[in-house]
Amino acid sequence: MTKKRIIVNVSDAKISDNPEDVLVTYSLGSCIGVCLYDMDRKIGGMLHYQLPESQMNPDRAQENPFMYADTGMKVLVDKMLLMGANKKRIQVKIAGGAAMDAGPKGFDIGKRNHLAIRKILWKNGMLISSEDVGGSSPRNLHINIENGMVTVRSNGLEKSL
Repeated sequence: MTKKRIIVNVSDAKISDNPEDVLVTYSLGSCIGVCLYDMDRKIGGMLHYQLPESQMNPDRAQENPFMYADTGMKVLVDKMLLMGANKKRIQVKIAGGAAMDAGPKGFDIGKRNHLAIRKILWKNGMLISSEDVGGSSPRNLHINIENGMVTVRSNGLEKSL
């Protein structure tokens, strides 16, 4: 069976309950990709956010909530719950948060993005079960909706989270 790739762009999120789908995002640098999966309902979601907090630019956050960790996660989790997912069952896996050369020195956006998602999840009673964060290389992230398997590709290597 050929899987259907659904691309999650930068500042974007997608949800699926179709076992034939694979959600994919490319070139996670300092951005973070968040994979959420409810094994019982076989509902998966992916968020690719750029910045930690919507209060940096509330107008922009209103236009595109997926640009920010806080607003993006709220919308993604709410939509998954509407589809029948249970917050207590949702497994969380993340990747990205690399220290990229782009951007102002000392801004540490990758680290700030990682800290932001951990805080948001903690406040929601959700924990990260697996992650591949930091370093200085971009990553591609995939989640298979059929079984919740998450893979990360970086520097020609692939690993499961």
